[in-house]
Amino acid sequence: MHFDAALPPTSLSQVPALARAAEAAGFSAVWTAETQHNPFLPLPLVAEHTSRLRFGTAIAVGFARSPVTLAHVAWDLAEQSGGRFILGLGTQVKAHVERRFGMPWPESPAGKLRELVLAVRAVWNCWQTGERLNFRGEYFKLTLMTPFFSPAPIEQPRIPIFIAGVNTGLARLCGEVCDGFHVHPLHTPAYVREVVRPAIAAGAAKAGRALSEIEVAGSVFVVTSEKEREFVRQQISFYASTPSYRPVLEHHGWGAVGEQFSALAARGQWGAMPALVTDEMLNTVAIVAPLTQLAAPLKERYAGLIDRLTLYSPFVPGQNDAEWKALAGQLQA
Repeated sequence: MHFDAALPPTSLSQVPALARAAEAAGFSAVWTAETQHNPFLPLPLVAEHTSRLRFGTAIAVGFARSPVTLAHVAWDLAEQSGGRFILGLGTQVKAHVERRFGMPWPESPAGKLRELVLAVRAVWNCWQTGERLNFRGEYFKLTLMTPFFSPAPIEQPRIPIFIAGVNTGLARLCGEVCDGFHVHPLHTPAYVREVVRPAIAAGAAKAGRALSEIEVAGSVFVVTSEKEREFVRQQISFYASTPSYRPVLEHHGWGAVGEQFSALAARGQWGAMPALVTDEMLNTVAIVAPLTQLAAPLKERYAGLIDRLTLYSPFVPGQNDAEWKALAGQLQA
């Protein structure tokens, strides 16, 4: 099991120190998210100030970007880092794509994400081999790439692409065409075992791929203090208010409370939502234990289920450094 870290949203000036501290703590990789900042901008600094650490986006919103734009950024990061970069893409939800990014929502999100992955790879192949670019799909048509706009071949052209999802459609898509799957933080081990991994396996079988070719990465809620308990309740209620995440709740018989979350969110009553997260729900979704005692329950829940494990709480140097280093060593021993 690889133990990775989520980088906190912060200014670029803080990234070099964060990256060096994460590598020193023994993490296998660090991930940036598309929240308050662009997820790609910190990564050249991570590459520059580390030598071993892998890094990637978890996630960048794919539907907000052109395949060629993504291809260029990933190509440069892979070249700079000697192949340590992982391109992690997600769809986001319709309201955010349309109203936050001002982009159209596709009739088939899974279909467009499939084309996006394949189109990016087609561009990379063009740059690496000199083969003519000729990608034609329902959402993307890429047929022009001249030498003036083509970067040179690189030593590590096989850049891993992970996609993120909750439901079986994107999990199957991952099995067919991707290198890894980011499991959403709103999950349970049972949901990953009984829903997500079988869907990935079905997609891999359909494409004639070995399941060993695909990594499953998971961000996990943990409660290590009373303050964190309330934070995790808030986050669970926030994510659970999104209808597309409802299958996780329904898998455990919590469908009715999911409707309550959505109704409260629609009225802007965010403060009332965490109270609906019962102790049963909290203990099923999250691990409740001090940081010094997390290794055993994390292994018990996720060994053989998650290949790359990240705590939802971001890594902040100067806060429990010894405990983070010990946890990384215990999980990756």
